[in-house]
Amino acid sequence: MHVHILGICGSFMGGIAAIAKSLGHKVTGSDTNVYPPMSTQLEALGIELTQGFDESQFAPIPDIVIIGNALSRGNPAVEYVLNRNLPYTSGPQWLLDNLLKDRWVIGLSGTHGKTTTSSMVAWILEYAGLKPGYLIGGVPENFGVSARIGEGPFFVIEADEYDSAFFDKRSKFVHYRPKTLVINNLEFDHADIFPNLAAIQTQFHHLVRMVPENGLILSPSNIPAIEDTLQQGCWTPRQCLGKQWDSELVNKDGSVFDVIHNGVVAGRVSWSLLGKHNVDNALMAIAAAHHAGVALNDAIEALAHFKNVKRRMEVKGVVNDITVYDDFAHHPTAIATTLEGLRNKVGNQRILAVLEPRSNTMKMGIHKDTLANSWQQADHVFLYEPKAMGWSLTDAATQSEVPSQCFNEVEQIVQSLITVAQPGDHILVMSNGGFEGIHERLLHALNKKS
Repeated sequence: MHVHILGICGSFMGGIAAIAKSLGHKVTGSDTNVYPPMSTQLEALGIELTQGFDESQFAPIPDIVIIGNALSRGNPAVEYVLNRNLPYTSGPQWLLDNLLKDRWVIGLSGTHGKTTTSSMVAWILEYAGLKPGYLIGGVPENFGVSARIGEGPFFVIEADEYDSAFFDKRSKFVHYRPKTLVINNLEFDHADIFPNLAAIQTQFHHLVRMVPENGLILSPSNIPAIEDTLQQGCWTPRQCLGKQWDSELVNKDGSVFDVIHNGVVAGRVSWSLLGKHNVDNALMAIAAAHHAGVALNDAIEALAHFKNVKRRMEVKGVVNDITVYDDFAHHPTAIATTLEGLRNKVGNQRILAVLEPRSNTMKMGIHKDTLANSWQQADHVFLYEPKAMGWSLTDAATQSEVPSQCFNEVEQIVQSLITVAQPGDHILVMSNGGFEGIHERLLHALNKKS
């Protein structure tokens, strides 16, 4: 079968492409704004890409068109599909129909930590010899690709609450039908499609309704938004972070911690990740893998060999004892927890935080009143304010107790950073996009200066 994917370079759709290719289908696709790591992964798979959405890409006519949720009416390729009555579907629906309906699905949901926790679960199952399939919204370093079919019954998936397609406004995760469900946290996000937190909770309620009685729901025990959602109806056993599962930090930065199960220390994790948020992610990953049959000591041992996902506190380079990191954080909570983890690691060394508010929610100014408070663990903040922003970051900068500057050009940020940065500094770049290649430009400028 010839599968053609519109919007193929998104992390989710790129994973769909990899799975379709593994199932033996001919896979082609198109997109704009192509950048690594997904473009590299698709090229390695031998998938033919078309730049843009011109009608010429439909020669020959594919058997099925999978339409990504970034595309909407008015797009030339979408209009072509509709006008000619070509068979089409959404990525989540295609995944259910072709793969998930026959698998034990482990779904990792929540506002933050989905990609990292999904990667942990997949790796623990792999380490235990279970050869899981998975689809993750990033590239887990332990595997090198964002998706695969797997050989066993288990399939690990990042359960995203964003909508499925222009013709299916339900959250992606309602198509996944997990047997094991993790809800890491729940906050208001995606303001471009959800009017309020209650609307997101409704989608999570739909998800909870699909988890079978012989399944398991894992979550923290003290988050009101999660408790309110589960009070709408829950027919599945539940285990909680803070009750059945807990931790005790051995190192303040979270690099070493004890795993506590039902009040008993089950083992100690010593790993490369930082931050209490990642410790919590690890506990949920261990619990999910344990539900799938993995012994606790094997899960704990696996995390010692876990490599984080690309773009999650990824060290891009060190020049003259100045370390440059790349991180995906783009929500105030994620920004705060990322900075807290780095601060606990580096102590009094300076952190220069660089932020691109690129998500739709950020661009709408939904978090403008809480944004400044999220970066107070930094020593200096550099804010990128593109000309298309609907509100001014200057307002957030003036609220900050930490020195904060706004820039309209990425090159201005680079030049300012190389002037300010000193040996021993840590430059943390936070964005959910390519940020105009700022990491490489910054490292090049630092090398040139040294």
